[in-house]
Amino acid sequence: MFDRLEIRVLPPGRRFAAQARFWVNGEDVVEAAVSAGGRGPYAADVLPAEGPSPLRATGEPRCVELGEPECTGGCCGFLSVVVQRFGGIVQWSDWEVPYLDTVTRPLEFHFDADEYDAELARAEADRSWQGL
Repeated sequence: MFDRLEIRVLPPGRRFAAQARFWVNGEDVVEAAVSAGGRGPYAADVLPAEGPSPLRATGEPRCVELGEPECTGGCCGFLSVVVQRFGGIVQWSDWEVPYLDTVTRPLEFHFDADEYDAELARAEADRSWQGL
């Protein structure tokens, strides 16, 4: 059974531009790993208007930053994951989590590659967060 990914973009706040958040199987991965005060990466960085998203899965492993704690990644570290495609499967593994006593390392996730590509394409095409 495959995991299910949903990418959402939160509107900009007073301190930060619009940010991407990643729900896997209905759970906000960023919040679960870096706490409720943490934030995801800027939407413009992971869903760029020009060029491919760093979330695109290929046969080459790629480390992608998915979030940081409220104190910033420069202070305590970033939430990052290795994204890689193995045929019809996209794998998220080898998590790095910020240094926080309450953090648990996320599980390894396996997505159906076609569904993963479709969700990423949907998120890339939805530019409604721009101009907010």
